[in-house]
Amino acid sequence: MADWVVTSRDNLNKPFAIVDKVNAKVHVFGENGELYGTAPVLLGLAKGDNSVPGIGNKPLSLISPNERTTPAGRYDTVIGRNTKGKEILWLDYEQALSMHAVVKGVPRDRRAQRLASPTPLDNRISFGCINVPKPFFKDIIKDKFSEKGGIVYILPENEKVGHFPKT
Repeated sequence: MADWVVTSRDNLNKPFAIVDKVNAKVHVFGENGELYGTAPVLLGLAKGDNSVPGIGNKPLSLISPNERTTPAGRYDTVIGRNTKGKEILWLDYEQALSMHAVVKGVPRDRRAQRLASPTPLDNRISFGCINVPKPFFKDIIKDKFSEKGGIVYILPENEKVGHFPKT
């Protein structure tokens, strides 16, 4: 996938990330394909490759477990802030989809432990956002995507990888 991104110049000479939902990993590359880093990720609780229409306008308390997907696709991103003032990488503002440092959440969620586990089987917990380790967000995502943004490709888990429509 990274070779295709660089060869096709689909990344528009920006850094890019590939989120592998099946293996719960993110790989971040420079504009010419050099690997900046890889990290585990937390993903949406529900498997699936599409968001529920209007999900970005729903309060979290009204989002049912089966609606908590991390949608596949190609996203032109920008560093910004969420409603609590925390820095995040916005993937799709209308869907309220972002990549951000892992949040503590409620103790029973064990988010930090899930990120540290050796298997992707317990990395499904979020409302759809992509959670990464705090140092990875600061040192890789924020550092590399702040200047001119970047492109994030979220690979599908139920469909074959094909052409990614530009957002």
